Amino acid sequence: MNGAAYVDLDGTLLGRGASLLHDGEGKVTLDGVRAVQACLRAGVEVVLMSGRRRGPLFEDARLLGQRSFIYEAGACVVLDGEEHWLTGDLLPGELTIAEQIERSGAPVLLLDHYEGRLEYHEPWHVQREVSHLFRGLVDALEVDRLLAKHGHGDLRLVDNGVVNRRSPALAELPHVRGYHLVPAGASKAGAVAFHSRARDYSREAIFAVGDSREDLACAPYVDVFWLVANAVERDPSMREAITAYDNVRVTEAGHGAGVYEAVVSTLMDR
Repeated sequence: MNGAAYVDLDGTLLGRGASLLHDGEGKVTLDGVRAVQACLRAGVEVVLMSGRRRGPLFEDARLLGQRSFIYEAGACVVLDGEEHWLTGDLLPGELTIAEQIERSGAPVLLLDHYEGRLEYHEPWHVQREVSHLFRGLVDALEVDRLLAKHGHGDLRLVDNGVVNRRSPALAELPHVRGYHLVPAGASKAGAVAFHSRARDYSREAIFAVGDSREDLACAPYVDVFWLVANAVERDPSMREAITAYDNVRVTEAGHGAGVYEAVVSTLMDR
């Protein structure tokens, strides 16, 4: 293979309703398909990276003809069908990692402390192997300090970007974001680094496309990181966040069209 493209799904490759065949406005488009097609024709491996659970993401990857993917916000890398856990001392056994986190009391701590600002991201929070999935509006770094203060320094909260679904309890918030409570060692950046080492890809041979701060953290491990336009439109503060990196570019288009733009531009520059 001639390198890899690490591509986020929701808010990036997928449009309205998490559809590959619709853009952010719900209009039919094949740009996302064309982006994947361009990678495959160039011999570039497409590695989906997502906060989604293993089962659904396995099917997504299989539809694209790919055998590797990154699930639950970087907690695990599936490489040619084999799972590689990046969760430190928290490993699945008699209990799943998600069950171990629940027993620690950390989820209840957050829900109680941030009542009216944080809730489970129903209905997608169930049947998860690793992370606890929330929605709301909190400062992830502040949450990490709270976790450490209460003896949960082995966990962190991942900001996975703006989401559309909310309950009446969060109606007063200016916008709502999705969050994953995961083992501290789990990250998309770490997963990208692990996969690229396993494949023996040079940094110059890989790039990534995403829409969140968690995606953006992959920038130091790839040749170029692309932020799709809709990420900045939804959250203008992302403009400031990208100044921390010298290899980040923002696409002119959003969602699948933005991914297609990123793929074609990167391949043409090689």
